[in-house]
Amino acid sequence: MPKVSEAHREQRRAQILDGARRAFAAHGYDGATVVELEREIGLSRGAIFSYFPSKWELFYALASADQERIGRLWLEEGFESVVRATGEESPEWVGVYFEIMRMLRTDATLRERWAQRNPELHVQVTEHLAQCQRDGIYRADLEIEAIGQFLGLVLDGMTVHVGAGFPVDVERTIALVRDALSP
Repeated sequence: MPKVSEAHREQRRAQILDGARRAFAAHGYDGATVVELEREIGLSRGAIFSYFPSKWELFYALASADQERIGRLWLEEGFESVVRATGEESPEWVGVYFEIMRMLRTDATLRERWAQRNPELHVQVTEHLAQCQRDGIYRADLEIEAIGQFLGLVLDGMTVHVGAGFPVDVERTIALVRDALSP
C-alpha cells in the first residue's frame, strides 16, 4: 500500500472535521449517525475512523479545536474579536456547544479531561488578562480570575442567545464590557 504524504493526511483530516461539523450542526451529537457522517464528509466509515477512533473522539476534537480557536483569537486580536466571532457563529453549531456543556455537567471524568486539554493556552490567556490589567485596559481592583470568569460568562450568555436564534447587539455588548472593566 502506498504511503500517504503528511499534507494529504492533513487535508483529509480537515475534510473529516469540516463534514463532521456540518453533520453535528444539522443533527446534534446523537442524531449524527455514522451514516450521516459518511454522507456529510463524503468518505466511508473506515476512512473516517482511521483518523478518529470513534464518533465521540471526532466530536471532542471539533469542540476542542473551537475552544482553542477562540483562545488564540483572544490572544491575537483581543476579547472584542471573540465577541464578534461569537455573535456571527451559526446557531446550529452553537447548539452543539450546548451538547458538550451538558456532557461536561454530567460526566466528571470528561470535565477533568476538558479542563486539562490545553493548560498552556489557559496560562497564556491568564497572562494576557494580567497584561491588560497592567496596561490599564482592565481595572486593577479586580482579581484576574474574576475578570476571566466575567468575560467567560458574557460569552456564555451570548452563546445562549445565538444558539436560540436571538440577535445579539455585538457592539453594545462590547461597550458594556468596556464600561464594566475600564479603570
